[in-house]
Amino acid sequence: MPIKSDSTAPEFDSKTFLKRLTERPGVYRMLDTEGQILYVGKARNLKNRVSSYFRKSGLSTKTEALVARIAGIEITITGSETEALLLEQNLIKSLRPPYNILLRDDKSYPYIYLSSHDNYPSLTFRRGRTRKGKGTWYGPFPSSGAVRESLNVLQKIFKIRDCSDSYFSNRSRPCLQYQIDRCTAPCVDNISPAEYADDIRHATMFLEGKNPAIINDLMAAMEQASKNLEFEKAGAYRDQIGHLRHVQEQQSIESSGGDADVIAIAQDAAIVCIVVIVVRGGRVLGTKDYFPRFSLEQSEGELLSAFLGQYYFGGSAQREFPREVLVPAEVDESDVLAQALSEAAGRDVRVRMNVRGERRRWLDLATTNAHQTLLTHVASKETVYRRLLALRDLLELKETPKRMECFDISHSHGENTVASCVVFDDNGPLKGDYRLYNIEGVTAGDDYGAMRQVLTRRYTKMASGDGKRPDLVFVDGGKGQLNVARDVFETLGISDITLIGVAKGVTRKAGMEQLIDAVTDSVFRAPPDSPALHLIQHIRDESHRFAITGHRKQRDKKRRQSTLEGIEGVGAKRRRELIRYFGGIQGIRKAGIDEIAKVKGISRNLAESIYAALHNE
Repeated sequence: MPIKSDSTAPEFDSKTFLKRLTERPGVYRMLDTEGQILYVGKARNLKNRVSSYFRKSGLSTKTEALVARIAGIEITITGSETEALLLEQNLIKSLRPPYNILLRDDKSYPYIYLSSHDNYPSLTFRRGRTRKGKGTWYGPFPSSGAVRESLNVLQKIFKIRDCSDSYFSNRSRPCLQYQIDRCTAPCVDNISPAEYADDIRHATMFLEGKNPAIINDLMAAMEQASKNLEFEKAGAYRDQIGHLRHVQEQQSIESSGGDADVIAIAQDAAIVCIVVIVVRGGRVLGTKDYFPRFSLEQSEGELLSAFLGQYYFGGSAQREFPREVLVPAEVDESDVLAQALSEAAGRDVRVRMNVRGERRRWLDLATTNAHQTLLTHVASKETVYRRLLALRDLLELKETPKRMECFDISHSHGENTVASCVVFDDNGPLKGDYRLYNIEGVTAGDDYGAMRQVLTRRYTKMASGDGKRPDLVFVDGGKGQLNVARDVFETLGISDITLIGVAKGVTRKAGMEQLIDAVTDSVFRAPPDSPALHLIQHIRDESHRFAITGHRKQRDKKRRQSTLEGIEGVGAKRRRELIRYFGGIQGIRKAGIDEIAKVKGISRNLAESIYAALHNE
């Protein structure tokens, strides 16, 4: 049962709490005065670990800031260190504490899926691994580009189909893939199941990194075909061998085999970059970059430990565990991590630091990637910061804005109106805070009314203490939209947020935008090469893009909806029965009331309602 300190006390009594704290493994949760979780950690020895936060000296400034906010600590004892690690990651995932390292959750990694078709299975791109189907999954790959590259090679060499089973079963003649020599046209029995099975076997060997074995098989098949005087078939094998050898030459790293996740870390300017290189079957499948958010000053070993815990156990995406995890520095409690990985994988997984030869080259490559990626990222942040300084000077603000919001309206001739709110901070777009608003109860085409509604909905919540407060708000539009925004702010009593209108100007050309100050009503422009204008354009364009995307989704959703939807009394089951009976909407339209009433579950009165709705009566 969790042990909880008295969080109502004005000051946390660490000495009393530590006296009764156990030395067993477990998880601790630090809380503030409002009971909100500040930090979640695990420990082999809870007493020793928690005590380290309350020593008199040696703490970093950020750790001291954390300790100063502690009003209570909750403890959960676990049966083992591995259990503590898994519980810690589950809590970080669900609670998102501000002082923990936090990764963006990759909910769906790309995979290659080999279908379960009896004779002619397909190889396709899949986003996220599911339990549907009885096929085989290969991956996850670090990026969709890596998947598409592999599929392109497979189609070029082995000519495996990539169409859906329904498309495949309804073909009467070969499709374009056959015409461009990317498929052997099994849909029209152009290849026997046995020959196709050989291609599938070689394709799976390729995905498993067994290129040399494939080449040996193909060479033997080529020689046999030559002996049998099947020169066309021998030529096809020869071409496959040539393509495979070309692929091998293009591999950035030659390898005899091995499955590993290669991890590297780089730090600069209070930014951490972690690069993961995925190696399967000795082939480098690609890389993935991470910039975890963190608030405590930690060593590389501590950062790597926190990252790896979340990477393997904290996300929603299902991961495949490698046989080795290669790291550039000693990872805190690496034995606990290795044990947890081994238990999850059902086989031995090693966390290794001191490696030689091929694995050292993998680590060096990852380290090079990490440093280069970090340099690019820092340069990008500096660009954003320069733009913010220029914006502050242009608008004559007292402080550099840290949070900016921009609003735009999108519709089709007044229908399906949506409003967008995009958010930028000192790192650029903050996409997790983007919001779309469906506008209702406003006259079609009334942009002013739509703007009033979205601003009222957004800032009423903020005025009541719910939601983050921006320093600067942009409204996409001229004086009309800006006047609406000003009225909303005055009504809600908001006077400390700078409000700026962004109008396209007379020529409506980029660089000729007019800026309108809500306080003075003055209209001014920034030079076309101004970094401040570039930032405003970026924010405005992002708001416009997000609004249009949201509008199109709404419009397309309505277009996809069945005509039967919206008829009272006709739910999904009855729609299904109607479609099954008549074969489609056109068949229902042609039917009379008596005929509609014959459908299972459709009464006479309901049939009359359906008929009237479909004929606009």
